[in-house]
Amino acid sequence: MNPKLMGVVNVTPDSFSDGGLFLDADAAIAHGEKLAQDGAEILDVGGESTRPGAEGVSEKEELARVEPVVAGLAGVATVSIDTSKLAVAAAALDAGATIVNDVTALRGDPEIAGLCMGQGAGLVLMHMQGTPRTMQENPVYDDVVDDVKAFLAERMEAAVSAGVAEERIWLDPGIGFGKTLEHNLELLRRLGELRQLGRPLVIGTSRKSFIGKIDGSEAGGRLGGTIASSLLAAAEGADVLRVHDVAEAAQAAKVATAILG
Repeated sequence: MNPKLMGVVNVTPDSFSDGGLFLDADAAIAHGEKLAQDGAEILDVGGESTRPGAEGVSEKEELARVEPVVAGLAGVATVSIDTSKLAVAAAALDAGATIVNDVTALRGDPEIAGLCMGQGAGLVLMHMQGTPRTMQENPVYDDVVDDVKAFLAERMEAAVSAGVAEERIWLDPGIGFGKTLEHNLELLRRLGELRQLGRPLVIGTSRKSFIGKIDGSEAGGRLGGTIASSLLAAAEGADVLRVHDVAEAAQAAKVATAILG
């Protein structure tokens, strides 16, 4: 068990865990530098909140938030741009990002596939039922793992058909995005079935609302639950853990690896 850590750099006023803390570009860059020092191999920069109920932001505003931060972090670690807008993805890649993390899995702007093909960029395809505004309004599945697996397989096929090299595609089942507590737990229990798709899995459980539903904790008090869910995800085959608390996750993963071998 040796997962890579993707540190979250939210350049937003309203994200679920840390909205507003790093809205200033200099603060966001300093935060990203600290995450890299703590062990993040990838820094995921986002300028539009995807928390439940979040409103969208304009392309202009998102660009203004993320472009200087990506440029400032490009020499620090591998940089991923968390966006579903073509213009934002293009500007971020020009500024030094090498991965596009698209929570809509190319449904928001299919042309992102061609951009990634042309730039040789990595592409993360995530499952989300609905939109951030609606995703937690009674999400329903026949079998959440089978449904998410089928969705990710279809979106991967769409990306490959658009020219993206399969080896550049990563998959994210979207823990907390259009899922109930039980849906999230079932996905984490059965990650091995998603590994059958043959691509690296990115798992984000950091301070997610489902952790609070288990023990009643507030967002700021969910570090223990985040570490537990992240380590168990890694044990089930997660290749990348997307986390806010990189130092703690790195320490926990190192100890778990030493014990498990």
